[in-house]
Amino acid sequence: MEKPLSHLPITPELAEIVAQWESWMADLKKSSRYTVVSYKNDLTNFFVFLSGHLGAKVGLSELSKLDNKDIRAWLSARAMEKKYEASSNARALSTVKNFFRYLEKQDKVKNPAVLHIRAPKIKKTLPRALDEKQAAEAVIQISELHNESWVNARDTALLLLIYGCGLRIGEAMSLKYSDIGKDDGIIVTGKGNKQRKLPLLPVVRAAIMEYIEACPHAFEKASPLFWGLRGDALDAGVFQRQLRNLRAKLNLPDSTTPHAFRHSFATHLLSSGADLRSIQELLGHVSLSTTQRYTHVDKNRLMAAYKNAHPRA
Repeated sequence: MEKPLSHLPITPELAEIVAQWESWMADLKKSSRYTVVSYKNDLTNFFVFLSGHLGAKVGLSELSKLDNKDIRAWLSARAMEKKYEASSNARALSTVKNFFRYLEKQDKVKNPAVLHIRAPKIKKTLPRALDEKQAAEAVIQISELHNESWVNARDTALLLLIYGCGLRIGEAMSLKYSDIGKDDGIIVTGKGNKQRKLPLLPVVRAAIMEYIEACPHAFEKASPLFWGLRGDALDAGVFQRQLRNLRAKLNLPDSTTPHAFRHSFATHLLSSGADLRSIQELLGHVSLSTTQRYTHVDKNRLMAAYKNAHPRA
């Protein structure tokens, strides 16, 4: 969840600059709301650590004096907490570097030491997909987790959308009501603010329409597609918590995250005979090499293709 700037252990001057940085990302860089929130949370974690590490509120003077030992201490502290993996630490460091580059452009702080810190090595892992029965059962059971029927309809629609269209959780969270087209399609804004239009399966569209009809909040063109209980845009953490509850109920592995359903979408398409180029377009991958990871998942299909096509098989 976001932490208000007034509660951070930073000087008023730095708080004002952080607010300007957020506006710069949202208005000029056109970053999604989810990206801005994620970056702000990373920066919050950084400032909270620095305050304890330095024993004082963090201001521009403190930021200008940081060296690589200070940054390494922060990354080490994150690594010691089980909830932060190497990929999360790499993203957090990227956020801090982004902020320091902004400070340098604004002639506020110049600290080359921070910008030259190497990111933690990320171990490349294969996608962890659910099998088709597990995915189907998850969609059924998530409709029964909450005591508010419209929330159950929302979570069902959201899970079906991620699994049925292969969306990233950030892409789903940033959807507006107007992104739902009238021609069985949906407009998705992905990484780099690139848009792609995806086909919307009838079962997914029906679930979204059922949720919209049940939702107590008013929909307008610019309103979020997915609402939270309090009338704000749904926070990704709320949905992730529901998936943790779902994991416990169905005894699913800890790897059952929103991203696992995106992986499942690609893996199941590949198993059904879809080609990698098509899957690449649907997932919004810039490089085919990223999509090729899924070929390691579906070994049975590849062996079948080999036996059917190879002249010596």
